Amino acid sequence: MPRIHTTLALAILGLSAALPLVAHTQSVASGHRDILLQADHSWNGVAYEPYPATRPELTMIRLTIPAHTALPWHTHPMPNAGYVLEGQLTIHDRDSGRTETFHQGEAFAESVNDTHRGETGDTRTVVLLTYAGTPGTPTSVPAKGEKPEY
Repeated sequence: MPRIHTTLALAILGLSAALPLVAHTQSVASGHRDILLQADHSWNGVAYEPYPATRPELTMIRLTIPAHTALPWHTHPMPNAGYVLEGQLTIHDRDSGRTETFHQGEAFAESVNDTHRGETGDTRTVVLLTYAGTPGTPTSVPAKGEKPEY
């Protein structure tokens, strides 16, 4: 009889030792995606040009702009996308006069080589910007006589 109790006790201990391993096992599953932006042209309708044949470099920045502020006029030499985390951003195209406003939770495709600037409303604006460039290429170029965008 004691041998049965010892065997049973060892079996219970063995199972209880294995339980934490079972409890932490992860399942394999696909994630859910929401496409926020997929574009072959910028917000102002200009088509993107083919990439240069060099190594790519991705840059992501978080840009905070105070309320009632217009950024300096500038261009971007590469495609980039923005996502408004907070506030709103009105983008002005200098040559065409076109404007478009993007609100919190909206994504937009930035223009390439078109002089433009962003302007905030009554609250500060926070934008996440992702640039698809090449090493050594600046993400933003000030228009002649303007301060840098950031």
